[in-house]
Amino acid sequence: MLTVKIFSFSYKKSGIPKDNTPNGGGFVFDCRFIYNPGREEKFMALTGANDDVAGFMDRDKIMQEFLKDVFAICDKAVDNYIERNFSDLMISFGCTGGQHRSVYSAIRLKRHLEDKYKDKIKVLLNHKEFPELNQ
Repeated sequence: MLTVKIFSFSYKKSGIPKDNTPNGGGFVFDCRFIYNPGREEKFMALTGANDDVAGFMDRDKIMQEFLKDVFAICDKAVDNYIERNFSDLMISFGCTGGQHRSVYSAIRLKRHLEDKYKDKIKVLLNHKEFPELNQ
């Protein structure tokens, strides 16, 4: 069974997560071009896992277009990896602090993959800067 490991991370704090599988590598998506809700006082202490931040990001047109593209790329990879009996795929989302945009994106991709592939894959989520949110 294919295991998809999804990470959120901070470019400034921890950097791009290392893939320790024999494949080495994976997709790295940079969220820094998307508006950072952390610039707004009401969101500063929250993460992308918070309902208020998620609602804000749900309404952000650029974020939604970005996720649509990410989902399309990742779906193609997952389909191919399943067909070829690969065991691992790593997908990472980075932003400045690893708190809002990357966390939100990682959660949304996990939800998308679990909905689409049900019991065909295993999805693990790791928030490098906020391990208490890991699933």
